Order: sequence, then structure tokens, then C-alpha cells
Amino acid sequence: MTSQEQNLDMERPISSTDQSAAQQQLVLVVDDNEDNLLLLSFLIEQLGCTIITAADGQTALDLAQHQTPSLILLDMMLPDLDGMEVVHRLRENSLTVNIPVIAVTAMARVEDRERILSAGCNEYVSKPYLVDELEVLLRRYLSC
Repeated sequence: MTSQEQNLDMERPISSTDQSAAQQQLVLVVDDNEDNLLLLSFLIEQLGCTIITAADGQTALDLAQHQTPSLILLDMMLPDLDGMEVVHRLRENSLTVNIPVIAVTAMARVEDRERILSAGCNEYVSKPYLVDELEVLLRRYLSC
């Protein structure tokens, strides 16, 4: 590309495709089960959002701090830091304190739900979940 072509390219108006890409929201999906990651990733991509994934708590914390996702879907049973500790650290960090977190977990007892919400999660979804119900929650927090 010549310098003249580069200048023309820089001056072109932003297309609707460019605008929608700029407005795409980022969702962090955290789960140590690859099948769960694939299912959640597929659902989020169908909504038009961009995803990043983590299979452990520390990676999730690093990604949340550096990429600032619009939403985090968080499994509570992870191999290094459990989901409760991840939420606790997210809420202590000024860069991540306001990121909504939806717990997606097999912990299905009433006291588990109360403990998870008290720890700082915005929502709670018990596995196995209905895709339609999860989609409603995702749309509540995302505009993609």
C-alpha cells in the first residue's frame, strides 16, 4: 500500500461493521471443564459478544484486570483459587470491582446460593442450567 493509499484509508468513514466491532462487548468465561467452556462460549458468541476464557482462578484475575471484560461467568469450583476467592479479589481491586459476575456452578443448595451472592456475585445459575434462562441473564448485563 502506498502512502497515498494509507492516507485515504485513514480518512475513510467508519463503516457500520467497524462500529459494531468497536461496540462488541467482552465476556470472560471461567471454568476448568472444557465442555462447559465450549458451551458457554458458543452461547455468548451467538449473542454477538467476544469471549476470553480461563481454566483457573489466577488466570481469570489476570485477564479481568488487564482486559476489563463487560461480564464474567464464573465457575465456583476451580483448581487453584475457588470462585469465592476470585470474587473476593475482584471486589477488592479498583479495576475490577464493578464488573458484573454471574456464578455458574454445580453448588445447588440454598445456603450455597446465599453464600455465593453474599460473596459478591451479581447472579447465580445452577448447573445444569436452561440455555434460555442463561440467555435472559446475559442479555440483562450485555448489549450485544
